[in-house]
Amino acid sequence: MKNKRMDSGLPPSLIKAFYTVKPMVPRDLQLFARRQLARVQKHQQTSTWPIFPGSETLPPGWKGWKDNKQFALILTHDVDTLKGWEHIKDLMNIDRVMGFRSSFNIVPERYPIEIERLWDIKNQGFELGVHGLNHDGKLIQSEIVFLKRAKKINEYICEWDACGFRAPSMHCDLELFKCLKIAYDASTFDTDPFEPKSHGVHTIFPFAVFNEANHICYWELPYTLPQDSTLFIILQERTIDIWKQKLDWIAQNGGMALLNTHPDYMDFDGDHGENEDYPAKLYIDFLNYVTAKYCGQFWNPLPKDLVQFLNETYA
Repeated sequence: MKNKRMDSGLPPSLIKAFYTVKPMVPRDLQLFARRQLARVQKHQQTSTWPIFPGSETLPPGWKGWKDNKQFALILTHDVDTLKGWEHIKDLMNIDRVMGFRSSFNIVPERYPIEIERLWDIKNQGFELGVHGLNHDGKLIQSEIVFLKRAKKINEYICEWDACGFRAPSMHCDLELFKCLKIAYDASTFDTDPFEPKSHGVHTIFPFAVFNEANHICYWELPYTLPQDSTLFIILQERTIDIWKQKLDWIAQNGGMALLNTHPDYMDFDGDHGENEDYPAKLYIDFLNYVTAKYCGQFWNPLPKDLVQFLNETYA
């Protein structure tokens, strides 16, 4: 359960240039370019995505999941924009009615936040996480920038009584994140060639990040199912076949199926009239698939409860 080595993605200078130019490029053109690139990447990465061979290897000393469940299912939702913020209740209703627990990662300084709504999320049995600071792609542009922002991020973590963090666009640095007051981070993935920083950790299991004293600083929870935005907005898939394929493989290998979805991109009304949305029914179909095929075989904790289990079992 040691710190993982991460692949290098795009050069930092290129990523910095991309996020400098990005605000000046029309959104439709950005989306068109990403879709064209993704089609090429998908064909080039068939041997490593959506499944990276070897990532099913059990961590040393692995003792299994709570109550001897076959696998764990962790549902997380990143609320990137005001549109997503306004649809949180719709997504909570889906999870609650279908009997699932999930976490919502909120961007503190990108859209107006009503504190009462944050407490409502928690009071209804869901979890709050902090999603960067303002989602501008510059979080880890430099150590100086990050440390300045980390101070404010820690303030929000304390104010919201949160214990989890996810970096926007998965721009992560596991060493820098040690200064965050968190019990877990969820900014990595087992394999995802479509992210700007495509540094996969190549495991479908959580792992500990240690401090200089060799004590657990926090747990890393990589997402192991493709993001909804990747599947349905960038790759323009129209079915959940890839989710099903990957879930079946994770279940077979007793791993952690961690899914990250966005209310920003879900069409809850059935209109599906925008270039950047997909029917929420696809997410519902996934939950139905899990329930029908794996009833009683999986553990669906909140991320904070998963970390408590990991600390009690493996610390």
